[in-house]
Amino acid sequence: MSWYLETDRLGLRQLGADDADLLIELDSDPAVMRYLSGGEPTAPEEIRDLALPSILAGYDRWAGRFGLFAADEKATGAFVGWFCLRPEREGPLDEAELGYRLRQAAWGKGYATEMSSALLERAFTELDVRVVWGATMALNRPSQHVMEKVGMTVAEKLPTPDDMLAVEGAELGGFRYEITQDEWRARHA
Repeated sequence: MSWYLETDRLGLRQLGADDADLLIELDSDPAVMRYLSGGEPTAPEEIRDLALPSILAGYDRWAGRFGLFAADEKATGAFVGWFCLRPEREGPLDEAELGYRLRQAAWGKGYATEMSSALLERAFTELDVRVVWGATMALNRPSQHVMEKVGMTVAEKLPTPDDMLAVEGAELGGFRYEITQDEWRARHA
């Protein structure tokens, strides 16, 4: 399966080994990393040696059906961030995580909602996914707002992972949002 997905303004593509610098730049912005690491950048070697190889292996693991994908503006070709639609590593293929991380310059333009909507459509119409979920920190209202706009609702309150206890608002935990195929179909009938 070719993994190119297009919306009005964005194109989603598989990442390549030569995209490491884009991911390093994205993860070096303290505002982007605010609710992930407390603003600390991800070490470049961690992205080159661990994260990117894992992303690339995911394309093979899931036969190109799922993964983490680069988002580029169609008009300019500029990298705006990434989106993921993927099962947990050893999880069932009918449960997929929706996630996104965008450059600050792309915030507030509706890109996260636009592409998340397209990913839900693909999940529920082409990939036989039963439920899509996403997790976010309690203080991260912009991320929650995106999930709510695409029809996801809070399924449960989550404790803060141990590796995120230094993040602002960690004491508040987070939320797991979900939408089922049936709920999505009812919204799009």
